[in-house]
Parts: sequence; C-alpha cells; structure tokens
Amino acid sequence: MTTTTETGATTTAEQATTTLPLGDLHASLADPLLDAMTFLNEVTERYPAALSFAPGRPHEGFFEPDDVHGYLDTFLAHLAERGLGGGAVRTALFQYGPTKGIIADLVARTLANDEGLRVAPESLVLTVGAQEGMLLVLRALCATPEDVLLVSSPCYVGVTGAARLLDLATVPVPEGPAGGPDPRAVREAARAVRASGRRPRALYVVPDFANPSGTSMPVEARSGLLEAAAEEGLLVIEDNPYGFFTREDAGPGGRPTLKALDRRAQVVYLGSFAKTCFPGARLGYVVADQRVLAPDGRSTLLADELAKLKSMTTVNTPALSQAVIGGMLLRHDCRLRAANAPARAHYAANMTVLLGELERHFPPAERAALGVSWNEPEGGFFAVLRVPFTADEAAMERCAREHGVLWTPMAPFYPAGGGEHRLRLSISALGARQIEAGVARLAAFIRSAAAAG
Repeated sequence: MTTTTETGATTTAEQATTTLPLGDLHASLADPLLDAMTFLNEVTERYPAALSFAPGRPHEGFFEPDDVHGYLDTFLAHLAERGLGGGAVRTALFQYGPTKGIIADLVARTLANDEGLRVAPESLVLTVGAQEGMLLVLRALCATPEDVLLVSSPCYVGVTGAARLLDLATVPVPEGPAGGPDPRAVREAARAVRASGRRPRALYVVPDFANPSGTSMPVEARSGLLEAAAEEGLLVIEDNPYGFFTREDAGPGGRPTLKALDRRAQVVYLGSFAKTCFPGARLGYVVADQRVLAPDGRSTLLADELAKLKSMTTVNTPALSQAVIGGMLLRHDCRLRAANAPARAHYAANMTVLLGELERHFPPAERAALGVSWNEPEGGFFAVLRVPFTADEAAMERCAREHGVLWTPMAPFYPAGGGEHRLRLSISALGARQIEAGVARLAAFIRSAAAAG
C-alpha cells in the first residue's frame, strides 16, 4: 500500500512507520541493569515446569481472595467511626485524594507497635510500592550531577536502577565480613568521593536480610554505621522489607532498625507492605521527618517536599489499595509483626531446609574439591551460593532446560563488577519438598557444570 504526501511523494506504510534509534533515547534504556528484573519473569514463563529459586515473592499460601472484602469492610467501618458520611466515604475511596495518602495514622501506629518507632503521621508519604519511594527520595536529595549515592555491595538492583534513571552516580561500599557495609569502608568511600570533587550525599542500606545477599548487620554495628554517616555528612536511606522474617523469634520489638536508633533525623526510612501484607496492593511508604529550610526561612518536612514530586509522577497512591491495607492493619490491631508469625515460621523452616539440603548434597570434602560454599543467613528470603563456573544467564537457562531448576545470577547486583561465580537462592515461594527436590537438581547441575569446565 502506498500513500501520496502533500509534496506529491509516495511512501509505503512500512516507510511511514516511525523508528526510534535506541541511541536517541535515555542512556539507561541500553543498560543491561534495567533488564535484570524482567528477565527473571520471562525465563520463568519459558520454563514453567522448573522449580524456581529465583523470585523473591511471598508464599501464596498466605493469601485468601475473600479476605480482601473483609479488609475493605473493616476500613469502611473505621471511616464511619470517624464520622464520615456516605459522600465523604465516596470521595475518600473513589477520588484522587491527598498526595501523601489516607492511612498515615494507621501506618504510624503500626510502626510504633512493631518497631518501637514513633513518627508523626505527617512525616509519612504513602507510595506506589517502595520502588516509587526510592525514586522520590533520590530525586529530592540529589540536586546536582556532583551528588553521589553510596550503596552497599552487592546491592538491590531496584535502587541502582532508579539511580540510573536519574543519571545519579553510585559508588559501592562492600559488605563487611559480619554483614552490611563496614563503617570504615563507608568513611573511606565518602572521602574518596569528596576528594574527586563530588559530594557523597546518602548511603543506601538494607540492614536486615538484604536482597540479594541475605546478610544482616549486627546490632552493635548499627550505631557505628550511623556515627560514620554523621561524620561524613551522609543521610542514610534504610530499606526494610524483610525485618520481620528472622529464623529465630526476635521477640515483640525485633532487631532495632537504623531509624529506631536515629537521634539526628539522619535516616530516611523506606517501608513496604509487599512482604508483610501482599505485593498486589503495590503499597509502600517513606518516613521522611527531616526539616527542610527554605531561603525565606519557611520550614517544611522532607515528606512534604517528596509529596510535591509525587504529585508530578503518580499524583497519589490508589485509595482502594490503601483502604484494603488499612483494613488489614486495623484487623490486626496495627500489629503486623504478630500477624506475620506464621509467615516468619514458614520462611524460617524453608531456610533451615535449604541450608540442610546444601549440607547433605555437598559434604565437606566434595565441597572443598568443587569450590562450593554458601552463607547461612539468620532470616529473610535469600542465601548465596558460590560455584566453580560462571553463573550467568546462559548457565541459568541451561540449568532450567536440562535440570529443571532456576536461580538468580548475582553479577547484576554488583555495581562495580563481581559476583560472576555466585548465585542467589530464594526460599520464599516454594514449599519444603520443592526445596529438597530443587537442591538435588541444582547439585546435579553444579557437578555437571564443574566437570564440563
């Protein structure tokens, strides 16, 4: 088919189709880092029969569709108790609503009960998952191309990907032998950035059962990290999706978060209901209680400034999602740690099975001969296995195709390179028998790959 233009020239339909060279688009779109999350979903779909240690999603056995209606009814009753009539309820649920959210008071109560963390509701911003919170915080804090984000290494690709979208430079801080970024390494990294003429602006860290390494910061090291950050003028961005899921019951208060130890308002806290409630709600939050001083002397909260950015991105967080999670919080008296006790026990048992099966399939002598080793996380969803071959996407696909088991390559989690001989195993979405079968298949693959190498 041809068409005639105003100038009399003819063109085919194929010629009329606009083609955009990738080089003319934002440079992040050519970065393999941005493929890391979608690749795992795609490869899982290609090998649906494979046992998958890849996804870090919660176990679906804890979800009941009928519960959603009950949670919504509970929240509606809560609005009625507050004196809202039918028109006000319709507005609250069906209109855009406040940018900072409609359940900040319930989230603040939950943080006080679960973490001993007392924050004013106005210092909270409800977000479309913690991922939006990361983008908002990084956009607000990093003002010039000279601003640099320090990240623990290995690091969750969501934050390094967000930094890439914002053209924000990242500098890795290696995890220490005990877990988490070593305070001395934080100081060294900050000073090296400053010596290069740039400004170390903030440090991103997951203190509890980090994704991807599964490691945790010892409690005594947390105050040391805050001291190091204060000395170097760094804000700390704390991400805490896994803190409830200890292998041993940590008691009502659990381990203290960095934010709970924060006495200088130097910690910006990212929270999520994806693991403690359910991911489909896509609900997270930011605690940003830092004061912001304008040139005219006006003072606001960082949360208010984040809300300005949010108003130009997602406008507001869906009220229905907030209502369902709000009802869930109310149903459990704003105590999610207690509500997640069965999930904690499930994940703890799964991690114990994984570590036991690795020990059974790789006795010490063979382990040493092959060069296989692994860490032993104190909780969370993830463990890391070191293997004697390059654990890349090609190896993962070969493992899925020939042995029926999937895992996650670790290399994308290292911002400055590394991790080529490491793979991540997630225990969250499987049952104990599946883990046993999966480790047996994985062991067979490791032996065959080692022999081929």
